[in-house]
Amino acid sequence: QVQLVESGGGLVQAGGSLRLSCLYSGRLFDHGAMGWFRQSPGKEREFVGAIRRSVDITYYADSLAGRFTVSRDRTKRTIFLQMNSLKPEDTAVYYCAAAQRIGALVADEYDYWGPGTQVTVSS
Repeated sequence: QVQLVESGGGLVQAGGSLRLSCLYSGRLFDHGAMGWFRQSPGKEREFVGAIRRSVDITYYADSLAGRFTVSRDRTKRTIFLQMNSLKPEDTAVYYCAAAQRIGALVADEYDYWGPGTQVTVSS
């Protein structure tokens, strides 16, 4: 059974940094991608960034590139999302997800999801 669990969310002041973790278990795809999404009340789920399962190639939303970085620790079976220079508009529930498609960039292309972790950025 595939499970993904996010952690590391919380309250942070604008301009600060936060690192989210996603611990994954079970049989995931040998290829495909691991991605991060976020969703605020009244908005659609938004793509943040992703990393391929087999190689260290990453993808980011154009508006977030440079501030957010996706990485992993294969031994610990964990995906990370490093968030820097945080803004109040970054406040959202952040989700970790797994996709069979290598270059998955939208929510509909992902097959498994974690329960999410809340990130709140104060001004």
